[in-house]
Amino acid sequence: MRVISGTRKGKILKAVPGSSTRPTTDKVKEAIFNIIGPYFDGGLGLDLFAGSGGLGIEALSRGAEKVIFVDRDGKAIQTIHENVKTCELEDFAEIFRNDAERALKAVIKRELSFQFIFLDPPYKKQQLVKLLEWIERAQLLSLNGTIICEHSSDIQLPETVGNLCVQKHEKYGIIAITIYELTK
Repeated sequence: MRVISGTRKGKILKAVPGSSTRPTTDKVKEAIFNIIGPYFDGGLGLDLFAGSGGLGIEALSRGAEKVIFVDRDGKAIQTIHENVKTCELEDFAEIFRNDAERALKAVIKRELSFQFIFLDPPYKKQQLVKLLEWIERAQLLSLNGTIICEHSSDIQLPETVGNLCVQKHEKYGIIAITIYELTK
């Protein structure tokens, strides 16, 4: 795994040890950023099931102002810290060990609004739909913001979740990407 583009292009990223996480492949990561970017002029991001931190680090490399990384796995958190340090992005990252629901409650209390949110949970449809509903209800996505869902290609997410609407859906073998935006 590596940073594909931007200020940290070419930096090698460590994977989380073991088989508890599956990193987003460079091909899929490049496709995601070609759809949502490819570059940013600031903005706050949330990488909710961060794993190695690859998606959030890529966003920072491409111009995001700050990214909050969340994962519940201790090895993942350690790996994110190492990758952020390798890329010299410590000043632009907040890293928390927490589960998704508690993390969302914490950002709601902080009254944060995100330009982009990465959701790459264990491949369970119910969890993604539930998280999308929480994010939409709590208005965590800023105007013109984007939610990027990575999931199994055999799962079809709904076209709309409240005011969130599918902007793009792509399949890459066994992986699918569904991208939501606010409709109003």
